[in-house]
Amino acid sequence: MAQFAGKTPDKRRFQRVKVSLLGRFMLENRREYPCQVINMSPGGAAVVAPMTAEVGERIIAYIDHIGRIEGKVVRTFDGGFAMTVNATARKRDKLANQLTWLANRHELNLPEDRRHDRFTPENSVSRIELADGREYTCRVIDVSLSGAALATTVKPAIGTPIVLGKMRARVVRHTEEGIAVEFAAVKDINIIKDQIS
Repeated sequence: MAQFAGKTPDKRRFQRVKVSLLGRFMLENRREYPCQVINMSPGGAAVVAPMTAEVGERIIAYIDHIGRIEGKVVRTFDGGFAMTVNATARKRDKLANQLTWLANRHELNLPEDRRHDRFTPENSVSRIELADGREYTCRVIDVSLSGAALATTVKPAIGTPIVLGKMRARVVRHTEEGIAVEFAAVKDINIIKDQIS
């Protein structure tokens, strides 16, 4: 099998799908932290988080578009950990369908694809909060149902989860004035107006 030339065969039972899903996870000591799932299969997930977990530790996570998952940490890496996903056969089938949809959705919607009309809010002053609790004032340049462009002096790394006002988002691009973010879920326009400031 040529694809394994020079590599150890991958022992995973399920194919992993690259995703970018925000969420929260809880350790055995019941402390909660924000996280981002960067790849996932019906049997496991790679999680980027500000706090790592011990190998063997039980994790409960709530992930956007996926819901509640639980499992155990099987290995750690710089900035996160890999975990198993414990689920019934029925739940694994549902998860496989969700992951297929998410993978195809991202293939169809290129990062620069502006799917929704943008507008400038009446009150453009807002704040962003990072996972470690630091807060910064920002100005909303424009916003759509799926994301926003922000003028800010702080530029977290691309992929960093943030909270804009009351809305969870992640950094998708750096700009001259600041950053562009994508919301964790597409919202109603009135909800956005209420929650970004």
